[in-house]
Amino acid sequence: MNATSTRRAPGTGVDSAAGARAHAEATVRARWESEGRTPHHRDMIDLSLVVSELVTNAIRHGAGLAGFDAWTTEEGVRIAVHDHSDVIPEAAGATGSLPVAHRGSGYGWPLVIELARDIDIRRRPGGGKTISVLVPLRDEPAPGARRG
Repeated sequence: MNATSTRRAPGTGVDSAAGARAHAEATVRARWESEGRTPHHRDMIDLSLVVSELVTNAIRHGAGLAGFDAWTTEEGVRIAVHDHSDVIPEAAGATGSLPVAHRGSGYGWPLVIELARDIDIRRRPGGGKTISVLVPLRDEPAPGARRG
């Protein structure tokens, strides 16, 4: 593990994909529970996958995690991952198609494109970039209701 991968994201204490997942999930649960709601379990799985992909990419390909933010909106939860690299990922402009040949990687961006929306990539004034996405959330169905 290199030095950049172990830096904590300012303000959140996040320094890993697991920490980012925990922070995002706690942010959602705090808001939703205060409203007497429960987020759909499948949407929370989607949130975990998207957070894992974006944070892992920042650590592996973005010269380390520079920051992580999560906040709820009416539509779901917005995630912002900040890294230290100015390089915009090649796959960022892709359609979300899976790679033709298995090279051991290349599945993360199609997954993010499939599960999230409002994907935005911006270079940060001080260097690096921020990738933000919206992960839609629905209410968990009432007990006995048909799950979808």
